[in-house]
Amino acid sequence: MEGDPFCLIEGMTIAALAVGATQGFIYLRAEYPHAQRSLQRALSAAEAAGYLGNDIRGSGRRFKLEVRLGAGAYICGEETSMLESLEGRRGEVRVRPPLPAVKGLFGKPTIVNNVISFASVPVILERGAAHYKGFGMGKSRGTLPIQLAGNIKRGGLIERAFGVTLKELLYDYGGGSASGRPLRAVQVGGPLGAYIPASQFDTVVDYEALAAIGALLGHGGIVAFDDTVDMAHMARYAMEFCALESCGKCTPCRIGSQRGVEIMDRIMKGEETDSNRALLEELCETMLHGSLCGLGGMTPFPVQSALKHFPEDFRRARPQ
Repeated sequence: MEGDPFCLIEGMTIAALAVGATQGFIYLRAEYPHAQRSLQRALSAAEAAGYLGNDIRGSGRRFKLEVRLGAGAYICGEETSMLESLEGRRGEVRVRPPLPAVKGLFGKPTIVNNVISFASVPVILERGAAHYKGFGMGKSRGTLPIQLAGNIKRGGLIERAFGVTLKELLYDYGGGSASGRPLRAVQVGGPLGAYIPASQFDTVVDYEALAAIGALLGHGGIVAFDDTVDMAHMARYAMEFCALESCGKCTPCRIGSQRGVEIMDRIMKGEETDSNRALLEELCETMLHGSLCGLGGMTPFPVQSALKHFPEDFRRARPQ
């Protein structure tokens, strides 16, 4: 959106012409002013050149595209909450069915895709499917911008084909920890991604390989932690994050996350650790299977992975 906005605009225009859409929206968090300015300039230039508007390059086809700013609610990353926000209402998950492709924005059929998907379209049409398939491995094809952050010497953005290992990303590109201490864990896929221990750093970064170890790729964010991290505290953060960001539509997410924080606090105080841990695991299963969307459904991932790979951090009492 900042470096090559025309790629996104072209991809969305191609998609619109393919499905017969006449109106598109780019939903952008207000925290990204550089992306907003870049997109607005690009949209104006594209319309002036006839690539957007009522008669795209003399084809008689219409497609208009505009940027809409959101206040930054995490829940609006879920597609139906985003549609609610676009319609001027509070970002809140819709019950499905109907799916957005049947009844979406303003009751019209709507396709919702992320920036990476749309931006891949022009390359595939220009160079062919075989070119795109030439990158990656298995069912995960193409490239992905990967964000390295946390306790890492060289953080930043790396674009690689699927198939690079976590170890390569962390050490060859990231240079190891910023503290100089051994890396103990990474969280992949955002604040609700699973924690992966150092013993699994040989895992390749693709959808299937990460799913096989109980993790997910998400948006490609990787946050590194050295051996001083307390994984019980990190697991509690996931529950607290969900409690703060929940739209409140469903009980497992709204109430479950709050109860999860309370249980974690009891565990971290050393109160009936075994029984509270069993209760926490039951709560995670309820949230996983009973939540309406991925916010409540994914909150158990970091908690369950921390319990599985770092059980020692849950056995010792510690001050708050």
